[in-house]
Amino acid sequence: MSSTTAQQAPAETKRGSRFSFSLGSVLVEARALVALAIIIVIFAALNDNYLAVSNLTTIAKDVSFNAIIALGMLMVILNAGIDLSVGSTVGLTGAVAGNLFRGVDLPLTEAVMFPATWVIVLISIAVGMLVGLVNGLLISRLNLAPFIVTLGMLYVGRGLTQVLLGGTNITNELRGQEGLGNTGFFEIFASRPLGVPIAAWVMIAVAVVFSLLLTRTPFGRWLYSTGSNERAAELSGVPVKRVKTRIYVLTGMCAGMVGILQIANIRSSTADLGEFYELNAIAAVVIGGAALSGGRGTVRGTIIGAFVIGFLSNGLVIVGVSPFWQTVITGAVIILAVAVDQIQQIVQRRRAQARAVAEARRVSEQAERDRDSEGKEAAGV
Repeated sequence: MSSTTAQQAPAETKRGSRFSFSLGSVLVEARALVALAIIIVIFAALNDNYLAVSNLTTIAKDVSFNAIIALGMLMVILNAGIDLSVGSTVGLTGAVAGNLFRGVDLPLTEAVMFPATWVIVLISIAVGMLVGLVNGLLISRLNLAPFIVTLGMLYVGRGLTQVLLGGTNITNELRGQEGLGNTGFFEIFASRPLGVPIAAWVMIAVAVVFSLLLTRTPFGRWLYSTGSNERAAELSGVPVKRVKTRIYVLTGMCAGMVGILQIANIRSSTADLGEFYELNAIAAVVIGGAALSGGRGTVRGTIIGAFVIGFLSNGLVIVGVSPFWQTVITGAVIILAVAVDQIQQIVQRRRAQARAVAEARRVSEQAERDRDSEGKEAAGV
């Protein structure tokens, strides 16, 4: 009898902990959804054009850029890391793509090679992944702090962007030339299939892939476990260093894709492309309920966080708020989101401690009753 009870208790505890975790995730995301709903209601009341189809399309496109970067940032934050170089990686990939459209001088000859559009896209994204690989190797193999490594890469990427552009913007060359077979860039990456910007379709595809990666593969389980307790994960056989390297490669890939989408959007490759993208991405992840300490966060929450920032920024513009105050308000929202998250964690920790104390007291009292019962039985014998 006691054996059966002992077997049932862990199962019940496990089910209870699972329910608590899923309920906590829902509450965190509901908080972000409530904030999103409030923002939409307020700005829709202030301006009739806020929910116009044209404005919603603009919001969807702008949100998509931030959301793709934020999904890559989510991977890093789940591992209790940070990547400050994603913005400069966006600019670097845009500069690489622009220079490839200009043509590549072949060494030892006077010939110039003009790659096809799809080759340019793949090379540019590969450059973003290479930046991520360098970050990941420095962090995982040399045990350097993610903040320092990615901050340094931010300057490296921005400097290389300026070197490649040489103080000029690349605009007309992005159209390509019919005779060279490298046209169609704008037609593809600035298109709107079914009336939806291509960036939104890419965001949806990345969100689906990353969601499956986190919830349906060993890699996802490894990532959550290393973010929660890296030492314990390592002792359990998780390839911690490989996981850490791969997440930065994925983040670089996301930055590379946004670099391509952005130069198609603005029809130019500029030196300031991607500035402050890393801050907006971090904000989206945090608002979406991820913990900067690692181990907690979802794709769904990150997308919601990106929409909160997108709808808020667009609303402030459409009602005519000064750009200076826009920055102040956006920053205040981010601080509020982090503060609420921390308060929630403190409350949860206190409740967990109270439950642990109550359980210990219950076990102690039960043990004391058992001893009394055994003493009475012995006295009766």
